[in-house]
Amino acid sequence: QVQLVESGGGLVQPGGSLRLSCAGSGIIFSSYTMGWYRQAPGKQRELVADITSGSTVYASSVKGRFTISRDNAKNTVYLQMNSLKPEDTAVYYCNARVALLPKEYGYWGQGTQVTVSS
Repeated sequence: QVQLVESGGGLVQPGGSLRLSCAGSGIIFSSYTMGWYRQAPGKQRELVADITSGSTVYASSVKGRFTISRDNAKNTVYLQMNSLKPEDTAVYYCNARVALLPKEYGYWGQGTQVTVSS
């Protein structure tokens, strides 16, 4: 049974920082591309950042402020969020995906709320 459990969300003032964590189980963690997505009220879910074994991708809106990293020994992926803005307010979801051609398998966590407000 695959589980992705996020933690670290909360309320923070503009300009502040938060670190999200996502612990995975039931998968060969190191084989998966791990990603963080977010969904704000009334908007579609969007990619924030993802990481493979050797590369990272960031949405332009977070580049330079957010850093994604992973610790395969701990089966955990992190999202360090600095210089937070009110528009970063959303539910943040952890995603794990792997391509076993011809199929791609993907899993989601339950989400963690991040609210940036004074």
